[in-house]
Amino acid sequence: MAYLTPNFTKEMMKDYTVLIPNMCPIQFRMLKSAMESEGYHRVELLGSGDSNVTQLGLKYVHNDTCYPALIVIGQFLDALNSGRYDVHKTGLLISQSGGGCRASNYIKLLRKALVRSGYEYVPVASFNASGLEKGSILPFTVRMIMKAFAGIQYGDLIAALRNQVVPYEIHKGDAEAMTEKWLGIVDGWIRQNKNYMVSSFKKVFRMITADFASVAVNRVPKVKVGVVGEIYVKFSPTGNNELQKFLESQDCEVNLPGLMGYLEYCCANWEMDTEFYGLSPLMGRAAGLVLDLMNHAGNIMSKVMKEYGFTAPGSFKDLMKKPEGILSLGTKMGEGWLLTGEMVELIENGYSNIVCAQPFGCLPNHIAGKGVINKIRERFPEANITPVDYDPSATKVNQENRIKLMLAVAKENLQNDQ
Repeated sequence: MAYLTPNFTKEMMKDYTVLIPNMCPIQFRMLKSAMESEGYHRVELLGSGDSNVTQLGLKYVHNDTCYPALIVIGQFLDALNSGRYDVHKTGLLISQSGGGCRASNYIKLLRKALVRSGYEYVPVASFNASGLEKGSILPFTVRMIMKAFAGIQYGDLIAALRNQVVPYEIHKGDAEAMTEKWLGIVDGWIRQNKNYMVSSFKKVFRMITADFASVAVNRVPKVKVGVVGEIYVKFSPTGNNELQKFLESQDCEVNLPGLMGYLEYCCANWEMDTEFYGLSPLMGRAAGLVLDLMNHAGNIMSKVMKEYGFTAPGSFKDLMKKPEGILSLGTKMGEGWLLTGEMVELIENGYSNIVCAQPFGCLPNHIAGKGVINKIRERFPEANITPVDYDPSATKVNQENRIKLMLAVAKENLQNDQ
């Protein structure tokens, strides 16, 4: 039986509310700004909903499906059931990775859940650059894509600076206030068609970084923790049970590699597919050009961060070399080699304590994340890595207890190093 729901069309932009699962609370605020400034009537970022969203997802999606799909589909259904929206004027936006990961198939699972729950008239839009769901691809303008690119870049910078200031601020709340200040400024720029071109990045990066550097801090030694994992569970407070908030409550500095790194990873894979899997050379060249642009912007951001004394990620092209001897770059299902590359870079930057977020049903993540830990420890004896499983049956208490065991080792190591 085919489960069909309408596609989201350009005509719907002017009077439909578009719902988006809020995977990245900082970066996705900029995506909302980009869409609304380019003709979308209203964009809503969905929070966690009530505590039953996962159970709602389980009701309409097979329980062998990966945990992020259960949450996201549950969030959509919870929002439609809430009465907050005119369900006949509401569309749903879901991303598709385009790879072998089941994230490419979420849209089919969502359509099936909508039909089974009585919302067969709710349109679904796909956000992808891989040619999937051609009739469902989200209507966009070139300027909207450029604004989204700038917004994610600025969002990554703001998030990274905030994370390096919060644990050390003398006046509690200064870093959060600075974060809100700059999110408001960037939101205004995007809506006013300002500072979204790459030529503006260096100037804006300096403005933001200098402002965060002005916050009064006391940089006493802290446990530094990096977070990697499947993209949704890595970033989403809903998917990882407020992991970052918990780590900060344990007096840790948290390093969460940015969203742009995942987008670069996708482009790098498309480029390499011409060699590994026979992808169209034209597609490979186009992906290579986009990757060069992303890498250029990232290098500018990193240089500015370092000038002001912040820890910054290196070049993405250098990141691609870090899995060598551990994992092939041909391992690209799910987050693939990116997991290994990010863990190595974190350790080299002083974040040797790492939480690897493992969602239920994500086999690539377990292989390329948990599966390489022993190999990484051989190269970096100081590595203190713990994989943490996130699934419908896992309790927050058990997850936090597992992390506390890792932090106990981290604190002991910190004391021995002083």
